[in-house]
Amino acid sequence: MLLSPPRRTPFSSLSSRSVRAQTLALIACVLIGLQSHAAPAAEVATTGLTRVRIETNLGNFTLVTEGSRAPLTTANFLSYVRSGFYNGTIFHRVIAGFVVQGGGFDGKGTLKTTQPNIANESGNGLSNKRGYVGLARSDAPHSGNAQFYVNVTDNDELDPTPLRWGYAVFGRVIEGMDVVDRLSRTPTGTVGALGKDTPLEPITIKQVLIVNASGEPIPQNATTPVATPAATPATAPNETP
Repeated sequence: MLLSPPRRTPFSSLSSRSVRAQTLALIACVLIGLQSHAAPAAEVATTGLTRVRIETNLGNFTLVTEGSRAPLTTANFLSYVRSGFYNGTIFHRVIAGFVVQGGGFDGKGTLKTTQPNIANESGNGLSNKRGYVGLARSDAPHSGNAQFYVNVTDNDELDPTPLRWGYAVFGRVIEGMDVVDRLSRTPTGTVGALGKDTPLEPITIKQVLIVNASGEPIPQNATTPVATPAATPATAPNETP
């Protein structure tokens, strides 16, 4: 299954008891994760922003992570960046007026092996507005790992409500949004098992780098552990990708 935010489809409702139980479980997981996996200074996972440049065969764009709002998701994303995991992956799902999504499949369309899933940090005050970056997942709320997406329009339906989990936002594009728009307008079709929204000509992520304010790469230690994953709740929303 592709890790995909839904395409403007409705969510099923949860009982208030289920919501409360899942919320308490998530809070506990976040607190444990923060205590057990303090982020390195380069990640600025609890104090500020980290610049990340994504270089593709169709151009580059730069985002900043919001470590103070989404510490687990930021630490998770930056650990993949630091290890070189994203280099050579593709944007496998692009939808004009919705999102561009990538970071999980290699150039042959094979799903890469990831670190464990992490806790869902939606509801952190960041919204799925144009230019904001979120963690893709399957129907299960705590199933996000490596794949990410960039909103090319305001997608408020991806935000959480009191009755369901949302898609966790952890960053925003600060340079190159025109490149993201270009990616979203790439002709698509069904390519292998990747689905009907796959670019007919591959969009390859050549490399992903943590950079300073001048755009110069910052050397990184690739051994940083990812955040502690959450346990799968008994009841989950049934979103349709």
